[in-house]
Amino acid sequence: MTDPRPLLFSGISGRSVTAALSADDSGIVVHTDGAAAVATELGLIVDHCLTEGKPVEPGDEVLRVTGSPIQIALAEERLVGLVAKPSGIATAARRFVDSASWHFQIVSGAWKKLPFSQKDMIRSAIAAGGAAPRIADWPFIYLDKNFVIMLGGVQGALDAVAAYPELAGYRRIVQVIDADGACAAARGGAHIVFVDTGHLEDLSSVSQALRVNGLRDRVRLAFGGGVQLTDMDRLRGLDVDIVDIGRAIVDAPLLDMTFRVVDPR
Repeated sequence: MTDPRPLLFSGISGRSVTAALSADDSGIVVHTDGAAAVATELGLIVDHCLTEGKPVEPGDEVLRVTGSPIQIALAEERLVGLVAKPSGIATAARRFVDSASWHFQIVSGAWKKLPFSQKDMIRSAIAAGGAAPRIADWPFIYLDKNFVIMLGGVQGALDAVAAYPELAGYRRIVQVIDADGACAAARGGAHIVFVDTGHLEDLSSVSQALRVNGLRDRVRLAFGGGVQLTDMDRLRGLDVDIVDIGRAIVDAPLLDMTFRVVDPR
């Protein structure tokens, strides 16, 4: 099927047109450098590009480009999504970080479940929002519930790691579902105990068990599972070091933006 745009613009193909990408909502903008690079590939002149990670308010100009009418038409369909989606993720991450108020660290590791082609974009957006894209610095081993089951329980999973000297420097993160598993993980040398049930009562019972058994100081305590912004008030009152946010960050809506011709000349 023939693209009608070259025909529509054939009579004004020699005209120079300037257009601007502007924010329609408050947030954090990211991937502006990538959008500017794509604009250049389209043959556009980039007149203005907002620095990565900058906060914006409605009406703030993010990117301004100049080119032919057909180049501007192509830019509209390519540039908005390049900036709007990752900016929505960065904005959501920043809201969680601000809500945590330094009571605990916000991480978002759910990008691992998304298509490979999107992972770099999502990781950088999470980081731009002030959250961490991983629960720990590399190197680490994440022993999730399926690892634990297949390796014969929490202690069996930790023993499997200990059996290989080349893994001695790896931090050990163990996903648990109850207080018994948490205590076994702490006794077995885990660095992070991750309560990934989504139930705040489980976090409280794990914290209490670790303290009663004199194990709380041995580990960092993490929590996750469907956490929403509305849960943050309660979490700030609980004993937790790390809160992992999944869909609420990586599946955040676009940061609304408008691409509009500002000088048709």
